[in-house]
Amino acid sequence: MFTKLSKAAVSAAVLASAAVAMATAAPASAVSAPLKCARTAVHFDLAKGQTPENVTLAPDGTADVTLAKARQIAAVSRGGSVRILATLPEPADGGVHTPALGFPLTTGIVRAHDGTLYFLYATGTADLTGVWRLRPGGRPQRIAALPATGLPNGLALEARTRTLYITDSVLGTVWRVPASGGTATTWSTDPALAPTGFLGANGLKIHNGALWATNLDKGTVLRIPILADGRAGTARVTATGLPGIDDFAFTGHGDQIIAALNTVNQVALIQPDGFHTTVLTAVDGLQGPTSIALRGDTVHVMSAAYLTAKDPNLILAHLGG
Repeated sequence: MFTKLSKAAVSAAVLASAAVAMATAAPASAVSAPLKCARTAVHFDLAKGQTPENVTLAPDGTADVTLAKARQIAAVSRGGSVRILATLPEPADGGVHTPALGFPLTTGIVRAHDGTLYFLYATGTADLTGVWRLRPGGRPQRIAALPATGLPNGLALEARTRTLYITDSVLGTVWRVPASGGTATTWSTDPALAPTGFLGANGLKIHNGALWATNLDKGTVLRIPILADGRAGTARVTATGLPGIDDFAFTGHGDQIIAALNTVNQVALIQPDGFHTTVLTAVDGLQGPTSIALRGDTVHVMSAAYLTAKDPNLILAHLGG
């Protein structure tokens, strides 16, 4: 009982301080170069739990999204219509034992070339927590269990080896699972992944021979080499000073990154040397940004409004040269 109360108190304190930071952080400006023409394209329904946590883009322009609190996967058309593809079963205890958060949620999502969606579900229960798959026209199926004591969050697919990588924000671990399903194995427990009070390893991408991850508590971006034999190399911190960093995307310009800073309600552009600037703020409509995806020059920013509790949305912006 003491341990559970202590964790709850820590989580509440972190969320409270984050809310204060969001409320008091002064926006640097409205949309800033190289971004321009920011607009809110979709407003989600907060009353239905439509908090967009993560996004993956289909070739036809559809954005496939995890709606965290609704426990759903949705397809958002280019015109802004929202179609629910699947709703995950609610855990028997309501998800009250989900680590760090206390509610069940769908988190990371990726799309394979054949249209199959892989996504994560965290419930604090052994029967549901893990990696799930949704084939076109099919039903969701869990293909790999993950520890109920953890919080699976970021997800990436290595297409060549058909391997899924998962960040666990509570256990400070990167897991590895075959895309065909099976047993999850530990890929990295580098100390740089660990939380310092709330959530550690978070966003996740595979880029240029390495796995890249963020650490929300530490405000860092990490690069972990994928060695020739598939094992993890030593993590290297490539950027610091990014409070509340969540998921991110590479812009197509080398190792340049655009990242969602959830708790301070900003989007940052991070250069390969770690230097970063603010390119979107609350002035542009952000409501606690959680994830980012790019198609061509169009930046998709999902905001889940966890702390603002006002307007979960999808913001589109143009990325200039």
